[in-house]
Amino acid sequence: MPADAALHVTKPSRQDGRRLLSGIAAALAALALAGCTAPAARVEAPTRAAAAPLALPPVKVFTPRAAPPPQRSNAEIARDFLDLHFQLEGGSTLPHFTRFETPITLRVTGTPAPGLNRDLDALLARLRNEAGISVRRVSGADAGITIQSVSRAEIRRALPKAACFVVPNVSSLAEYRRNRRSPRTNWTQLRSREKLAVFIPNDVAPQEVRDCLHEELAQAIGPLNDLYRLPDSIFNDDNAHSVLTGFDMLILRATYAPELRTGMTRAEAAARLPAILARLNPGGARNATQWLPETPQDWAAAYEQALGPKSALRERLRAANSAAAIARSQGWTDHRRAQSHYTLGRMLSIREPELALQHFQTAQGFLQQQPGTGIHQAKLAVQLAAYDISAGNGAAALARLKPAVAAAAAHENAALLSTLLMLQAEALDLEGRETEARGVRLDSLGWARYGFGPDWVVEARLEEVAALRPSGS
Repeated sequence: MPADAALHVTKPSRQDGRRLLSGIAAALAALALAGCTAPAARVEAPTRAAAAPLALPPVKVFTPRAAPPPQRSNAEIARDFLDLHFQLEGGSTLPHFTRFETPITLRVTGTPAPGLNRDLDALLARLRNEAGISVRRVSGADAGITIQSVSRAEIRRALPKAACFVVPNVSSLAEYRRNRRSPRTNWTQLRSREKLAVFIPNDVAPQEVRDCLHEELAQAIGPLNDLYRLPDSIFNDDNAHSVLTGFDMLILRATYAPELRTGMTRAEAAARLPAILARLNPGGARNATQWLPETPQDWAAAYEQALGPKSALRERLRAANSAAAIARSQGWTDHRRAQSHYTLGRMLSIREPELALQHFQTAQGFLQQQPGTGIHQAKLAVQLAAYDISAGNGAAALARLKPAVAAAAAHENAALLSTLLMLQAEALDLEGRETEARGVRLDSLGWARYGFGPDWVVEARLEEVAALRPSGS
């Protein structure tokens, strides 16, 4: 198993190790969703007998900034462009390229969540500046794209497994329900883009609203597929990225290149892509090409079943082991192999914490071999730093957390950033740096309010992290 010794967590003595691992298993499991948004439905909040509520600071938000360009070759990116535009996730192929052929107009309906308009305006500015796409907001019903802000329950009634989604040729959820089995809402039947609707929840954490805006609006105007092989893209169902990356902006800019037009076949688009990418991404001509293999459907199915909330734990664990076995048999050494081990680690945290840690460390070893996986490593750092803190090793946790905090901030993931900062505060306390710890902890709460939403979720996360510290420290 590839792993760098410097990244192995510092284990307690053999005599105390098993007892310590059992004691922190529940806390590790609670942190397994770090970097995700608030849970879908509120479970009973932890009891806080006679405790005064926290005085939480204002919500923190990121200042939008342009993403750095992709660091992969144009040959790889051309392949990705074609697979993103001419395939669907289920395996269907799309016969023709489609995009908006006129300047894009957009309106918001429903009951927008607080902060939606701010985050949407920031996203539209990025699309104009980084992708060169002509898009503006309007108030009329003839807008090309309608963003309807509705409750999570309404979205789930329409599409049970979706957090948010986009549909062609409708402008409301009611219209979609009436036409959901009609060819007009079938992406494989789409021949031109003129009217689409994006459905966004309005009763979730601000970060989840923003993440939905980025992914669904990008698919409304650009490619429809998601590819697990992409380490640097929001067009990937592993949810590693929260906002559009430099790769994503390049794909969208190429989508609206004048050399392309709606109705082109894959072969016609492929013939024009080399010149388009050479013009838009000259640095990509100098980057070495590293072809990542295709993702077989059996791995995707096993991975998705492992994460499925409705399956029994035994079935999910069997699926997670199957995904890891498939990744190994494929000879992968990329982020997909790491994700297989990370998923197993999360699932084993309570029942087999020692084995879980081995999977986390193995995942880290693979991630270190692949450039551009800083955000993946930051999510993994939550698990490994939690173990450092539980073992009383604040110095090891701080060394691990520093690059992870920087990666979470750079990728604008407030939920992950807040959790990492909470862990950093606990590690500082262990090192006797209480004043620094208080400042970092306060900083974490502002990000947590954006990343996790309700105050009770923020307080619960803070308690979960605090529970990691050894008793008496």
